[in-house]
Amino acid sequence: MQPTHEPNRRATGDPVRFILTADWQLGMTRHFLEGEAQARFAQARIDAIRSIGRLAAEQDALFVGVGGDVFETNQVDPRTVGRTLEALAEVPVPVFLLPGNHDPLDAGSVFRSPTFLRDKPEHVTVLEDSEPHAVAPGVEVVGAPWTSKRPLYDLVGGVCGELEVEPGVRRILLAHGATDDLMAFDNPALISVSCAEAAIEDGRIAFVGLGDRHSTTEVGSTGRIWYPGAPEPTDYDEQDPGNALVVELAADGSTSVTPHHVGTWEFVHHSCTLDGPGTIDELETWLGERTDKDRTTVKLALEGAISLTEDARLRELLEHNRQLFAAIEEHERRTDLVVRPDDDDFEDLALSGFAQEALDTLRAAADDDDEGAEVARDALGLLVRFAGVGEERA
Repeated sequence: MQPTHEPNRRATGDPVRFILTADWQLGMTRHFLEGEAQARFAQARIDAIRSIGRLAAEQDALFVGVGGDVFETNQVDPRTVGRTLEALAEVPVPVFLLPGNHDPLDAGSVFRSPTFLRDKPEHVTVLEDSEPHAVAPGVEVVGAPWTSKRPLYDLVGGVCGELEVEPGVRRILLAHGATDDLMAFDNPALISVSCAEAAIEDGRIAFVGLGDRHSTTEVGSTGRIWYPGAPEPTDYDEQDPGNALVVELAADGSTSVTPHHVGTWEFVHHSCTLDGPGTIDELETWLGERTDKDRTTVKLALEGAISLTEDARLRELLEHNRQLFAAIEEHERRTDLVVRPDDDDFEDLALSGFAQEALDTLRAAADDDDEGAEVARDALGLLVRFAGVGEERA
């Protein structure tokens, strides 16, 4: 049974409570996720819509505002669009969707696709321009939509310049993009924080909800400009993803913003120094203690020096855990792990004849400083691993 969406008749002076979210980027793929892990990741992002809908019901929210990048691209698979709209149909309050830089409102916009237009629930509104939308008496939602991949001016400044102060009306502006106080590069589309704060100060708008930054972030000094961050993580460098914000605007002008965690995935960066069996034990313990492994991706930065035998154990450990985790990858630029053969690596191999001669040749090559040394060490590592497998079978 789908929820009903009755017109809101709250009094003009009542507190305004709403849910702010952004950067769903539905249809996103990650190069380090394979097979069913990618499918689970995609489904989690759609399931986040339902979690946001439940949060809206729990908090008695007036509406849900999405600050851009609803979809990963305008060329997203129609099946993803259909599943998104089905999830949106379950949200029990009005939902406002803002086109962002990933899904701008251009000629090929996903918001104008046959699937979207046919299946869009009535309580879902795409902010196609900067016209205010009345949500309740004295409450309006205004958008600053992207209509191309590269705007040539500050879209927030443009909208604020068009608005007039209306006594008794609180406007929530949904926008998308980087702000000039957080980004140092020269771009005419950077959002001027001072311009937005001036509009807040004189009452043209009451709150600015932004998308583009995937970590929950407060902007400026008013307490009324926020990035909610992505509801599910998208990369390892995000500081505080996985949230939706419950925003309350009181009649006296005060504002409260409360993050609520709705995400189920975790992207973890882990650095460790390996210099013997004990440190590999520590890595094994750390991996074993992680919860929700099927929804966790790990990027390892490994450094130190280990023997061939220890390297063989490390590779087996990682191979085993890759079957449990959504993904485990090694950080190429931050990994500096040296494998140095020692006598203990070979004393139990019991080789003779040609095999022993090959071993001696590889050991000599592994001690050189040329490019062939790494190849020789890799070959020795394989030899140790295969010999270990043979011993287990024997």
